[in-house]
Amino acid sequence: MLDIAEELNRWVEQGRDFAVATVVAVGGSAPRQPGAALAVDTGGTAVGSVSGGCVEGAVYELCRQALEDGETVLERFGYSDEDAFAVGLTCGGVIDILVTPVRADDPARPVLAAALAAAARGEAAAVARITEGPAGLLGRALLVRPDGSHDGGFGGHPELDRTVAAEAGALLDAGRTGTLEIGARGSRCGAPLTVLVESSVPAPRMIVFGAIDFASALVRVGKFLGYRVTVCDARPVFATAARFPDADEIVVEWPHEYLERTDVDGRTVLCVLTHDAKFDVPLLRLALRLPVAYVGAMGSRRTHLDRDERLRAVGVSELELARLRSPIGLDLGARTPEETALSIAAEIVACRRGGSGVPLTGAHTPIHHDTAAAPAGRIGSVA
Repeated sequence: MLDIAEELNRWVEQGRDFAVATVVAVGGSAPRQPGAALAVDTGGTAVGSVSGGCVEGAVYELCRQALEDGETVLERFGYSDEDAFAVGLTCGGVIDILVTPVRADDPARPVLAAALAAAARGEAAAVARITEGPAGLLGRALLVRPDGSHDGGFGGHPELDRTVAAEAGALLDAGRTGTLEIGARGSRCGAPLTVLVESSVPAPRMIVFGAIDFASALVRVGKFLGYRVTVCDARPVFATAARFPDADEIVVEWPHEYLERTDVDGRTVLCVLTHDAKFDVPLLRLALRLPVAYVGAMGSRRTHLDRDERLRAVGVSELELARLRSPIGLDLGARTPEETALSIAAEIVACRRGGSGVPLTGAHTPIHHDTAAAPAGRIGSVA
């Protein structure tokens, strides 16, 4: 649901009633991951997607029905061999979808509205909803903030609220969306409840060092992938808004000095396109010691070997050097700035999602990889 927060927040501000269908569990080769959502308002307007097209029509009708009767339902969709015309996933996967009405008389509406508003503002927040359990608990929601505070709850079950808030807070810290199995009274025993926790965190950062033509193309691709993109270069004549209109931020500063003072985290990607030793060496010496997701550096193989020797000379260890993606990008045969940006982006996605980078044709590797252990960006933004 939080993956379409901006649009749903507008609906809330306009006073619209709507129903939202959220993917809560997947199996096999399902096209969308938990947290993906489709919403329908009373006028029949739809936003979002839960399956990439396979079951959208059936889910749309479930949303319309939920708006009429006010009931929250959990529906499973899978492939049907018996009936070729049955509503199902042609890819062979299975998805469970929770359909929740969000009407003016819904006690959970203020909680969901607060979660949507926070996500639309780019603030970190998590919303927890029970997907399997007693009928009276379905559709209720709990909003959890990074400081541990929470609003809403599950109808007079304070211990359950506290337990879910603690577990949801841990998922929020990791920027993850997932499900929890918790006892009905908040313990690990008793009748189990299944709780979906959706996390929304600020967009991950991409910092591009080197204001060159390849950087301009990479900025555009980075924005497309959902990153907040910064361009940094020590040369003011090149680091300009006119050259990089798509960048969120342009910094004129020595790269290593900027990296020393800016905030990075486990989702940040650093792309070093300067291929000049006076910039690269102090920058990479620092970058390879930071807890970031990706460090890549542009240059020929000769430049790469020379740069490695320079880095060793200033104390960079072999273990630290092993983190460096250089020459940057996957082997696509790229030549133009746009093609090169695509190869860099492909490598970033492969690193983030655990992909091999080899062609799927003829391979026996999974198309979708389990990314549960990996930090994620805002849901659906940086797939």
